[in-house]
Amino acid sequence: MTYVIHGATGAQGAPVVSALTAAGRSVTALTRNPDAVVDGVRVVAASYSSVTDLTAAYRGADGVFVHLPVGTEEDRLAFANNILAAVRSARPGRVVFSTSGFQIDPATGGAAATLAAGLADSGVSHAVIAPELYLENLLMPYVVDSVRERGVLPYPIRADFPVSWASHLDIADVAVALLDRPDVTGVVGVGQYPAITGPDLAEAFAARFGRDVVFGPISPDEFRTSVAPLIGEGPAVGIAEAYRAMSAMPGRSIAPENSAQKLLGITPRTTTEWLADMGL
Repeated sequence: MTYVIHGATGAQGAPVVSALTAAGRSVTALTRNPDAVVDGVRVVAASYSSVTDLTAAYRGADGVFVHLPVGTEEDRLAFANNILAAVRSARPGRVVFSTSGFQIDPATGGAAATLAAGLADSGVSHAVIAPELYLENLLMPYVVDSVRERGVLPYPIRADFPVSWASHLDIADVAVALLDRPDVTGVVGVGQYPAITGPDLAEAFAARFGRDVVFGPISPDEFRTSVAPLIGEGPAVGIAEAYRAMSAMPGRSIAPENSAQKLLGITPRTTTEWLADMGL
């Protein structure tokens, strides 16, 4: 069985590649870099902007893991439509799509919602992984350096805002399981349950780092300024707007009835377990 993995050299795809190869599966790693090398797997250069590239990559695959890259919403919407065109043409055996935390409510719209709805109408076996926020966001220099240097964990959410945090490692565990479980369809929530707050995160960092750590809420604009050098001003503005909208929500918790815990028997890592797995 052959599995095609988008972003195979990136934060989301690389753990999926590692998990599949560890299980002895045949993997085709998709990357936008034609010179990329991924140990032990076939590498194919394919652009999200090319339906031809994607169709060729998907054809004959038993499973495809896909997510939309960070970028402008206009680009992401174009990529979503290209992916859907390729899926409809190539008809891979199974597609697992991670929303990367973006909303998929049709009423809200957006690229992730377009891709999720299109997969539902494609007639191809699929599942949608729906994380809330990534623990890896806390590894950005602005955040983790503040923890180390000042004992403050800064993040653009309220202190009382509960989140079902998940890591890319958790997403990989769920993606690998879903690629082999065509009986599980629809949306699968991935994240800690019950959801935890910013002070809970700070407590886990304090225990791991062996020092006092407090949670420090910051504004979306402060967060935008911190991430723009890493991802570009355009994507950073979009992310800041997402956190601004989040400020009006009561929290971001998965629903236990469609969780990975219930549907797949997979329990995401606690924050402390994740920190240990990351070697921090």
